[in-house]
Amino acid sequence: MLKITNLKKTFNPGTVNAKTALNGLNLTLEDGDFVTVIGGNGAGKSTMLNAIAGVWKPDCGKVEIDGVDVTNMPEYKRAALLGRVFQDPMKGTAPDMEIAENLAIAARRGTKRKLIWGIKKAEREEYKKLLATLELGLENRLSSKVGLLSGGQRQAVTLLMATLRRPKLLLLDEHTAALDPKTAAKVLEITDKIVTENKLTTIMITHNMHDAIAHGNRLIMMHEGRVIIDVSGEEKKKLTIAELLGLFEKASGSEFASDKALLSK
Repeated sequence: MLKITNLKKTFNPGTVNAKTALNGLNLTLEDGDFVTVIGGNGAGKSTMLNAIAGVWKPDCGKVEIDGVDVTNMPEYKRAALLGRVFQDPMKGTAPDMEIAENLAIAARRGTKRKLIWGIKKAEREEYKKLLATLELGLENRLSSKVGLLSGGQRQAVTLLMATLRRPKLLLLDEHTAALDPKTAAKVLEITDKIVTENKLTTIMITHNMHDAIAHGNRLIMMHEGRVIIDVSGEEKKKLTIAELLGLFEKASGSEFASDKALLSK
């Protein structure tokens, strides 16, 4: 479903501020893989997601989604293949529009628009059913402005919006990092449910080592713009945080350096 080959990206090349963010990155995801990604500061995690989403073109290398080479495809065209949830709960929704209106926009992504009634009765009923699965009481608040929701509620709605049209690939960029622990746990529970029920191929970046081990069927660890650890199956299930840190130090030759990750152990 995703194949990244020898991807390289250097920001501000030829200057004193040059920074190599991706250094020959290679990664393949099979259909239905749920991969958690962890790494130190500046490891290239978010840069990788931006490369997949088409925010900028790589210096060299290739990105393929479901067998299609999208390396030079503009971001707006690539968006039809992807769903994305950002760290900031304020992103991904239109705050001055109703919950139902936000969901309707997501449902129409990639389709031709014409002048008809905005949201039909049948659609509202469908949105109610979808919101009820979140177990947050939002099914009775279809007309509420999204900007009035809490951070956790908003991230849950953004998850629904990102997955309404079953994207080829779901990108989660530390989507619980700005939430309190209880709310973050709820959003992760919703994430697991949506990903499993829809069999979505998913990449989830997290700074929380426990979450990286507990969620998904595969875990990768990045360092200096490339993947240095890739574990899955029973090996991942049995992994401890201490063992993960040991694997990192052995593969990188240095200690793990991420204050957020170490504090969240």
